[in-house]
Amino acid sequence: MIELSNVSASYGTVPAITGVTINVGEGEAVGLLGANGAGKSTTLRAISGLVKLTSGSVKFLGQALVSMPPHRITELGIAHVPEGRQVFPEMTVNENLEVGSYAPRAKSDRKASLELVYGIFPRLAERRTQLAGTMSGGEQQMLAVGRGLMLKPRLLMLDEPSLGLAPVMCDVTFEKIAEIHKMGTAILLVEQNVSRALALVQRAYVLESGKVTMSGSSSSLANNQEVRAAYLGI
Repeated sequence: MIELSNVSASYGTVPAITGVTINVGEGEAVGLLGANGAGKSTTLRAISGLVKLTSGSVKFLGQALVSMPPHRITELGIAHVPEGRQVFPEMTVNENLEVGSYAPRAKSDRKASLELVYGIFPRLAERRTQLAGTMSGGEQQMLAVGRGLMLKPRLLMLDEPSLGLAPVMCDVTFEKIAEIHKMGTAILLVEQNVSRALALVQRAYVLESGKVTMSGSSSSLANNQEVRAAYLGI
């Protein structure tokens, strides 16, 4: 579905990722693991067209994304839920969700998509007229994920969805992501909570200093001694 081949990108003169090659199959859940500054978020931004590549290629369903503007990439069916949620605080829950369905492929099904999101996240349904900025961090994370679903994505990219959440809200967030994946949506998950991520995804890549240093099934990585020592505290 999504294929990155030898992708490199920089911020100014500072390399962020180098020679990254990853792929996500149709309906698959794949993790991007690593410490802060490893290049995980940059990899998602490279897919979304938010950072310019210095080399390599990105293809979605066989179509090249390099040089395509971000809004066109979104319209193809790639939803990017950024780190820090980034909801519109002065807009209501319902208005935030409607923003997510701006693309032509999603706009015609906005009503059905709203019903789907409110079914997955009943708490959002209870707060549909509430200003997003007055909600808790966990509720805002639900809203950010829900806004991504309004696009009717083929691929949902999630950047640190558990960041800053209380343990109980972290549990809820991962339960909902698993539910979304079971609906058939492909997931590319960036997450520092490696044990939770490996329990959700089928495969994962480990990034260190902007490079993929390891990859494999979630079970093989969970049992890998290097991963256990570096990320699981074992």
